[in-house]
Amino acid sequence: MLGGISIWQLLIVLGIIILVFGTKKLRNVGTDLGGAVKGFKKAVHEEDKDTDKKDDEQPQAKVRHDEPGNTYDVQAEEKAKQAAENNDERK
Repeated sequence: MLGGISIWQLLIVLGIIILVFGTKKLRNVGTDLGGAVKGFKKAVHEEDKDTDKKDDEQPQAKVRHDEPGNTYDVQAEEKAKQAAENNDERK
């Protein structure tokens, strides 16, 4: 049982859909949908190949450690300024 729907109810709904749309139109919709899925899979697969090729062609980046890093802690600088001002006011 699929959520309270029996096989007979599914067959009745399928029969109504066939009567409304006809078998030829349903076959065309299925063919179009299958072609779209195949095209999507092919495009994804080709894109994966392209990115793999691009990764292989490009040289790897070199990392240099001779340049000094400049890291600033703005909050620490502000706290130091406030502490200096507080010390000046106390004196």
